[in-house]
Amino acid sequence: MADKTYLHWPFLEERHRALASELDEWSANNLTHHRSPDLDTECKRLVRMLGSAGWLKHAVAGGPSMDAAIDTRTLCLIREILARHDGLADFAFAMQGLGSGAISLQGTPEQKERYLPRVARGDAIAAFALSEPEAGSDVGAMQCSARVAGDYAVINGEKTWISNGGIADFYIVFARTGEAEGARGISAFIVDADTPGLEIASRIDVIAPHPLAQLRFTDCRVPLTQRVGASGEGFKVAMRTLDVFRTSVAAAALGFARRALDEALARATTRKLFNQPLATFQITQAKLAQMATTVDSSALLVYRAAWERDRGNTITREAAMAKLAATEGAQQVIDSAVQIFGGLGVVSEQPVERLYREIRSLRIYEGASEVQLLIIARELIKGAAAT
Repeated sequence: MADKTYLHWPFLEERHRALASELDEWSANNLTHHRSPDLDTECKRLVRMLGSAGWLKHAVAGGPSMDAAIDTRTLCLIREILARHDGLADFAFAMQGLGSGAISLQGTPEQKERYLPRVARGDAIAAFALSEPEAGSDVGAMQCSARVAGDYAVINGEKTWISNGGIADFYIVFARTGEAEGARGISAFIVDADTPGLEIASRIDVIAPHPLAQLRFTDCRVPLTQRVGASGEGFKVAMRTLDVFRTSVAAAALGFARRALDEALARATTRKLFNQPLATFQITQAKLAQMATTVDSSALLVYRAAWERDRGNTITREAAMAKLAATEGAQQVIDSAVQIFGGLGVVSEQPVERLYREIRSLRIYEGASEVQLLIIARELIKGAAAT
């Protein structure tokens, strides 16, 4: 039985507790690992399921019949619970939010009306196209370009590591428009998947399978009405989007860690070694205690950051701390769970084996752990200089 006492922490309200209970029950009844062997088909099915059940509406905001803003605590709770039940379901939910986040935050009324209701219903799949072969954490090194030609932007270049690449109906594409050097000369555009000049250059296979691709743009003409935000403000659009969803990455890691702790507890209390349960050995008890402490420490940082953002505060430091602690901590918790399971822990498709593969990428995407350390240090130094 998963620990739910954290739901009564003061960071959360009654509406959050009600949502968590409803989603936990829905997930238990609807999410299963007996899925289609075709990954793209399965991801599309999960998006439709999440949309028809009403969960995706919490990942978008600002469109017709939608909340004015994304509630970060709700976003984190949903990702945590989905990740605990099924990592691919969490991915499907998160990418709908991240992929359409720029529109939610800075889209025009026309853009919001055209895209967001379809995203919320699960009728359109979204994707966020920022990274390039030579520009990941260093966004200022971006080479993909967009030049203005009349009423159009003509995009040329490549994007890689694009989640939902190959199945998305539209992409938020960031390209260099040259207003200034570095990160200040970038703009964001909505590019529909069927736009001439956009092609899927290759699909990318990773250890925890999900749709991932490299995109190529060759004289891809996009109406300037598809630009999100002002010209040259793409970096701000990207960072605002990531600021919302970075804390939710930490929440997903927390969900993985909670599942690993649950599995380890069940194994330790039922598996016998030398005629006694594993849980009676002090070395096992110490491991379980450390796992539980890591989970609660991560949860405190995650929901502090979410609460602060929902109060309207800047959470650059808090979000970085949450992502760093939760993703690195989850890796340790899951590794301990695999160890408690012994040989069974590395058998393909066992829950802890899946978790072992699923957690690894979270320490890299949306800002690697090393980048989070730099952000935290920078914010600390900035604060010290201001006093």
